[in-house]
Amino acid sequence: MEIKRDKLLGELLAARGNGMVKIITGIRRSGKSYLLFKIFADHLKRHEGVSERRLVALALDDRRNMEYRNPDRLLEYLDAHVQRRGKTYVLLDEVQMVDDFADVLNSLLHYENVEVYVTGSNSRFLSKDIATIFRGRGHEIHVDPLSFSEFMQVHDAPRDEALLEYMTYGGLPQVVTMNRSKDKRDYLNNIFANTYLIDILERYKIQSGSDMEDLINVVASGIGGLTNPARLENTFATVKRSKISAVTIKRYLEMLEDAFLIEKAIRYDIKGKKYIGTPCKYYFTDLGLRNALLHFRQFEETHIMENLLYNELRRRGASVDVGVCPLNTKDAQGTSQRIPLEVDFVCNSGHSRIYIQSAYHIANRQKLAQELRPLLAIKDAFAKVVITMDRIPRHYDENGVLMLNLYDFLLDETALALE
Repeated sequence: MEIKRDKLLGELLAARGNGMVKIITGIRRSGKSYLLFKIFADHLKRHEGVSERRLVALALDDRRNMEYRNPDRLLEYLDAHVQRRGKTYVLLDEVQMVDDFADVLNSLLHYENVEVYVTGSNSRFLSKDIATIFRGRGHEIHVDPLSFSEFMQVHDAPRDEALLEYMTYGGLPQVVTMNRSKDKRDYLNNIFANTYLIDILERYKIQSGSDMEDLINVVASGIGGLTNPARLENTFATVKRSKISAVTIKRYLEMLEDAFLIEKAIRYDIKGKKYIGTPCKYYFTDLGLRNALLHFRQFEETHIMENLLYNELRRRGASVDVGVCPLNTKDAQGTSQRIPLEVDFVCNSGHSRIYIQSAYHIANRQKLAQELRPLLAIKDAFAKVVITMDRIPRHYDENGVLMLNLYDFLLDETALALE
């Protein structure tokens, strides 16, 4: 069962010749090794005629390659395999298993005809490391779990059924290949407890993971809701009877972000053209992991869809904020009041901006007016969109707002004009 990841392959190919180490990052089990050793290597051999001798590939987590975890031995091996003519492609998997790996890889950059691609994971290879370890000589290519479009390559069920499956169990490639729901649930529960959580605890030398586990469960329960460390501190005090401080909560949230488990969307004042510090929203990189944390008991379609849209917009390269558009109005007594209207997503890419409302189901005109109100309060000329699960054709309403079906958005990358 082969899943094509053409966009990521394009990024790997486009990065050639930039004089940097190409570093493939992403949440554990998102398919980084498969992308590098299968998709990328096969493309080089089949479509570009790269011979085996110009393709130097090592899986450093393979015990048979254990001697190459020594940095000097690895560099000696790679030096011996660099070809004098044509490009040599060095592909290293789990490079963090080598001491001083950055020195080894930066040394290879002295060759003009060598392209270096590496993957890494575990507690020594999280996102903040990339900026510092390679001293400005690293080019990061981020791998997310499968998009719904990629998921559909191997799922032949009707699209309604397929989307429910995707929203429930997420897009980790290993999960997608499983047939039984029980296997999917067991895998997701096990990988969080025995991989993701352990990575964080080891990296930051946290002795007890109970507060961290409680925090991520609280965040999982609140996707789509505004929060901040102070609010979470209050939740812990009243519900968990815990004395964990807002400072510690903030630090733990940053750890979860750095491990690619969650992302933070900051609030943006559209009229004031400025960011609002708190509260903010947190979304899960993979919905299957989020649902597994809650034992698949808390499945609110509106919030799940919002998280799904956020992930897809980020995957397409947009920076995504939560919008606030203050509306000046008067109450029944004629008293002036300022109402903060929430715009689900403010998406920026290059010089483009799109405002998006996520509406799971628009039952009547009142619900439609409720979704449109924040968008119509925005007076600039950028595109405004409502995305809904309802089976509607793609069309613009009388206000110029694009009405778009969720499936059409997910399966067509040109449905929105993000640069």
